[in-house]
Amino acid sequence: MLIDANQAVLVIVDLQGRLMPAIHDAGLVLAQNLRLARIARLLGVPVLGTEQNRQGLGPNVDEIAALCERTLHKTHFGACADGLQAILPPGRKQIVVTGCEAHVCMLQTAVGLLELGYEVIIAIDAVGSRQAASRDAALARLGKLGAQLVTVEMLAFEWLRDCKHPRFREILSLIK
Repeated sequence: MLIDANQAVLVIVDLQGRLMPAIHDAGLVLAQNLRLARIARLLGVPVLGTEQNRQGLGPNVDEIAALCERTLHKTHFGACADGLQAILPPGRKQIVVTGCEAHVCMLQTAVGLLELGYEVIIAIDAVGSRQAASRDAALARLGKLGAQLVTVEMLAFEWLRDCKHPRFREILSLIK
């Protein structure tokens, strides 16, 4: 089943300024999230963010915050417990989840969405944890629970579908 830009929402979990320095390969995780959010916006895919315990971890990185249409402030590790589903655009059933920490907030958010019946897609090159082993364990678990595991580039081309898409060149420049 291909992922459809008209059915998708991108949820970027907790790319917060005070957390990112502790994340393994933080620069790559941030770069991939920025790339994916820009692609999503070009294709009309809504981009939402979450922030965990903003008082303790601060806001999302400025570049991410600027790309999010809405940001959910939460205290639960899983964003659904704090009402994520209430800010998801109606009629969209494919939720792309990225962010940090893969084995805590990102995982619990994705599991919550699966439990609510959404099709969950994880952009594996746009998630991170303090330790690579924790990220890898989260991805393995999510795959077994039924989430689709993809890369940012896979997602971009599935959303485009055709090299004749009017945004193809713009998006290709973001991928390269």
